[in-house]
Amino acid sequence: MAASMNLKLFLLLSAIFSRTWALNSSSSSINSLHSQLSTVISFCKTTPYPDVCFYSLKLSISITIGPDILNFLLHTLQTAITESEKLSNLFLTAGQSNIIEKQRGTIKDCRELHQITLSSLRRSVARINSSNQRKLADASAYLSAALTNKNTCLEGLDTASGSLKPILVNSITNTYKHVSNSLSVVSRQRDKKGTNNRRLTGVPTWLSRKDSRILESSDEEYDPGQVLTVAADGTGNFTTITDAINFAPNNSYSDRTIIYVKGGTYEENVEIPIYKPNIVLLGDGSDVTLITGDRSVAGGWTTYGSATLGVSGDGFLARDISIENRAGPEKQQAVALRVNADLAALYRCSIDGYQDTLYVHSFRQFYRECNISGTIDFIFGNAAVVFQGCNIISRMPMRNQYTVITAQSRDTPDEDTGISIQNCSILAADDLSSNSGRFKSYLGRPWRVYSRTVYLESYVGDFIDPTGWIQWPGGQGLDTLYYGEYNNYGPGSSTDGRISWPGYNVMDYYDAYNYTVSEFITGDAWLDSTSFPYDQGI
Repeated sequence: MAASMNLKLFLLLSAIFSRTWALNSSSSSINSLHSQLSTVISFCKTTPYPDVCFYSLKLSISITIGPDILNFLLHTLQTAITESEKLSNLFLTAGQSNIIEKQRGTIKDCRELHQITLSSLRRSVARINSSNQRKLADASAYLSAALTNKNTCLEGLDTASGSLKPILVNSITNTYKHVSNSLSVVSRQRDKKGTNNRRLTGVPTWLSRKDSRILESSDEEYDPGQVLTVAADGTGNFTTITDAINFAPNNSYSDRTIIYVKGGTYEENVEIPIYKPNIVLLGDGSDVTLITGDRSVAGGWTTYGSATLGVSGDGFLARDISIENRAGPEKQQAVALRVNADLAALYRCSIDGYQDTLYVHSFRQFYRECNISGTIDFIFGNAAVVFQGCNIISRMPMRNQYTVITAQSRDTPDEDTGISIQNCSILAADDLSSNSGRFKSYLGRPWRVYSRTVYLESYVGDFIDPTGWIQWPGGQGLDTLYYGEYNNYGPGSSTDGRISWPGYNVMDYYDAYNYTVSEFITGDAWLDSTSFPYDQGI
């Protein structure tokens, strides 16, 4: 019904615009206008919001834009940027007098996320302006992240009140319709053109001899002149990780800043903002270098803001560090690590919590040989992410609960996002293993209707329920989600008793290959620069 009304409004606007223009034009000009208008109508009818598309293009008709789809896309993106800048100004007016936050940090989160959106939109324009069509994959990643930012902001605002709230919600909803249209066009272009692996900008695609030596070895003594050292005992440059992050240069897009965190416990909530790209955290081992916090939704924080370590700076790397949220199972959502940074990778790290442990929020991410533990939805979000060789450990939930490993939140079919778990071990903690008869455990559930999660070549323990997957309350997305399993093994891996949802798939080799490092996160193009090991394909 809504789509029909949008189309009617769209056609009415086009008719009015055509008649008004015709009253002041020659016959040849009118014919030219009609031709362009027909092209725009055909183009906009294929987008999720045709009336919004027409709004973004109708003024361009008078300056005779070419009928090339990329020209249309650029105009749509420019409108999205203009509307987003207006929304940024609206966020600046939000204060205690017109927004009452139930959860701390709601408006702060929205402002930060929207600034990332603006950056993503501008970077998308730069990619599309390039003659290299392969860069459309980058634009798709940026625009998918922008739509995720919208949902995260609206979730926080849902608990707020005040006179500005309905104005903000309406403005966010309308502004991001332009982003959704842009993504749908990029998605179609990628289907036509195809993409190849290539080097990506935004992170160093080379390694200096110094960087290579440091990243490849965990045994040497780091030269104080080459790295920033954090030591809780006062023997380094800094006693907190936050101080080291603050000292690191801003906007360092061609060099990495390597921060060595000595063994010890660091009780702090660390934020790596968007203007601190290419930060590297190296620990002495995930059993001795620990970052810990206890923020939670029950404690008044947003899910986004509860993270012990929150990363928004692109090109983030971490190795041999443990990140923990110790709030406990009774404190509801309590994030240990949140990553909304592009081309981020972690190696030999531990990420521990209960509900919502690891927030793979957005962009492209990679995790290798990490231990990840939790109870409910403990790997969640809307990144394009691959896990390889990880131990994924379900912990004992509270009474009358069940455990769920993943809750992926893809919201539209155009988003190149999802969770791919390859060559991992799906395990139960000892106390859950000995009580598995009392608690059901599942591989995942659909947070949003186009949820996408696959398990490839992984060991699955016998604590996983034979049905494998469970519905989100309300049963949404069962025919639009994509859940898949390929060549897994172990006592819980049999697909014979799995759910029979239309979106569930027992995958073949070709389906599975689409979710590998080289295909799903273009890993061949950037993971070499990390010195972390990875497997390209199946």
